Amino acid sequence: MPTPLSILDLSPIPSGGTAADALRNTIDLARKAEEFGFHRYWLAEHHLTAGVASSAPAVLIALVAAATSRIRVGSGAVQLGHQTPLAVVEQFGTVDALHPGRIDLGLGRSGQRRAEVLSEQQAREPQSREPRPRRTVGGLLIPEEFSFAELARSPRFAAHAALLQQPGATTPDFADQVDDIIAFLAGTHRSGDGIEAHVVPGEGAALELWILGSSGGQSAQVAGERGLPFAANYHVSPANVLEAVEAYRAAFKPSTALAEPHVLVSADVVVAEDDATAREVASGYGLWVRSIRSGVGAVPFPSPQEAAAHEWTDADRRLVADRLDTQFVGTPPAVAERLAVLRDVTGADELLITTITHDHDVRVRSHALLAEAWNS
Repeated sequence: MPTPLSILDLSPIPSGGTAADALRNTIDLARKAEEFGFHRYWLAEHHLTAGVASSAPAVLIALVAAATSRIRVGSGAVQLGHQTPLAVVEQFGTVDALHPGRIDLGLGRSGQRRAEVLSEQQAREPQSREPRPRRTVGGLLIPEEFSFAELARSPRFAAHAALLQQPGATTPDFADQVDDIIAFLAGTHRSGDGIEAHVVPGEGAALELWILGSSGGQSAQVAGERGLPFAANYHVSPANVLEAVEAYRAAFKPSTALAEPHVLVSADVVVAEDDATAREVASGYGLWVRSIRSGVGAVPFPSPQEAAAHEWTDADRRLVADRLDTQFVGTPPAVAERLAVLRDVTGADELLITTITHDHDVRVRSHALLAEAWNS
């Protein structure tokens, strides 16, 4: 059997389109993904951007699950720094009650990372280190590490962090939140004074719990120590993917969920019948990444014509180089071959692809072509 191939969807809003267009496109793509044989369909969580409509993953997961019948549906990932474990278990327990055995709960710590970065800024002691050099491992490009220091200094960063929490709230430790979720699902949660808490719906839900991470830091450690499956983000932080999976495997302890480590790795992918078409339909990606990393926030995804009109500076190119260099763009056999290299070098048990194009039909076609090539 081929390595399972799954989809991560941000519900991208195309230039000239609306959030409603993006959400309808998500439902349509999820139905097609089920037909094409993809294993999972995950929805991301992003806030306060003009170009992404996946701000409420639990709601969108419920809609996708209702529109499909077999494919697993889940979050990639719920950002725990923005809500309580109780709220997360209630939301996903509700969806699981209506679609039992199909729901994945992927957890991330971007909210905690925002708090850490802001704390470092306030202390005027930002963490910094020399970026790792660009290299190739077993045919897989590991680019130079991107520094988020400049982006973290953006006024928007602090303003958005404040909007995502109640006034005066503090961000709990990620490991503690994960432990609370595990306890709520198992029905073993006790408060500090021994009071039981039983979540309905939620307790006993057949959720598959995942941890997502972009480095070998706390996310990888938590996933390994608790014996949970781990998703490493080559598409978000390609420089750190090997560090992330190695840290997870080193920390792994068998659990009731897993007897041995289980790794999923993500990649940005655009497939078309020929290389020229693939490059053209993928051309808006660089401009879109530039909008995120410049502190503006994700803009509606540009058309090829809009991308061609942009005058790139050297600074622009440096800002997006690692993401462009590690995007898999090309014909079905070529992209399938690069995904196989990613799988082999990382030891991935599953692969997760994210594809964004301006035209929805082109995006659907990309997934169809890849699924056919991967499963042939």
